[in-house]
Amino acid sequence: MPLFSSARERRLWTALLIVLGAIYATLGTAPDIAALLRERVDLTAMMVFLSLVALVVISMLFVRRGPGRAEIALAVGIVIVYVMAWLRIGVASPEERTHLFEYSLVAALVHEALLERRDNGRRVPAPAILALVISLFLGWLDEGIQSLLPNRVYDLMDVVFNALAATMIIGSRWLLAFVRHKVSARRSSP
Repeated sequence: MPLFSSARERRLWTALLIVLGAIYATLGTAPDIAALLRERVDLTAMMVFLSLVALVVISMLFVRRGPGRAEIALAVGIVIVYVMAWLRIGVASPEERTHLFEYSLVAALVHEALLERRDNGRRVPAPAILALVISLFLGWLDEGIQSLLPNRVYDLMDVVFNALAATMIIGSRWLLAFVRHKVSARRSSP
């Protein structure tokens, strides 16, 4: 039996590895990169923009059919929740807020790969919960790696941000699937 259930599942896991590679590869230089960006641009505005772009990309990657009005309204609501979460995380520096979109993307890729696997007949128990557990582990691993680097520290608050991001995107994706199902059921009933 092949490792992957489809070419799409393989692409999703590969994309996840690329994203994680980029996150983990920049752990040592992240403070320098953030300082450079802070000198040249308004980092908060840039991160809000990148968060919105990430949400749009995630939405485009994982929408399997054209969204209806209810789905668009829900997506707008989700973006508003992300922006409000971004703005309300007052204890965090703008650099720490990047966890909100980094681990949203990680969790969305894990979740979508698991859903693809399940849809192709492989056994995947509770894909949303499994995706959350995997994403939480990957976020914790991020902090574990940082604890080994000379200029970084293990920060429990970052673990919380990673968990928040993963929970928000998986919950949003679950809610979107629920709304799609309800709208589809309403359309198909006489």
